[in-house]
Amino acid sequence: MSVELHLPDLPEVPISLGAAPGSPRPSRPWPTRLRDGLSSALPLLLMVALALATWWLVSNSPRPPAAAADRPLSKDPDYTMTVFSLDRFDAEGRLKLRIEGDLLRHYPSTDRIEIDGVRIRAVAPDGRVTQASASRAIGNGDGSEVQLLGGAEVTSEDASGAPVVMRGEFLHAFFVTERVTSHLPVQLSAAGTEMRAAGMDYDHAAQRLELTGPMRFVMSPRAPASGARR
Repeated sequence: MSVELHLPDLPEVPISLGAAPGSPRPSRPWPTRLRDGLSSALPLLLMVALALATWWLVSNSPRPPAAAADRPLSKDPDYTMTVFSLDRFDAEGRLKLRIEGDLLRHYPSTDRIEIDGVRIRAVAPDGRVTQASASRAIGNGDGSEVQLLGGAEVTSEDASGAPVVMRGEFLHAFFVTERVTSHLPVQLSAAGTEMRAAGMDYDHAAQRLELTGPMRFVMSPRAPASGARR
């Protein structure tokens, strides 16, 4: 490279910096050239190594467990209770359902419960009490619908407050809608009358009792009123 300096009152003198034009460049030893090349490529090599290390970590890291919603629900009970009592209350804090039993099993696949030695007490909004018992019961998670199996018995009241007793080997009780149904033989006792039928559908809200199949009625005479003539 040639540079000219202009100095006042002096003749122009050409000055050259660096090697003279056309002079050969000094050769550097090959270790120096190798070191300089590696220094230039070092950042790129570090980035490649970091990318490979990240890929290896992702490939070999343990997989997160599958979400609960993606796993199939087990057909085995997820919890059991022995000699238990469950209470459910309404929005005002009044007891509306009590379930007692010897053994309870909950199945998550169907959200159903099975109870051995079940005893149930349901309180209607008007205060009327319905009681049920059986050797075994199958119901939904909140106990509002229960199938009573083996020596089943449901005791309620009719519109006049007289007791109504239903017995059978199978009774299907709906405590919210106040219905009791069965497709198997049943025995009913109400107002001094014994009824037997092959099946029934009792709806307290509608004040309706439907009996199916062969039926048998046994009516007991009412006791005479006090002071009545004989």
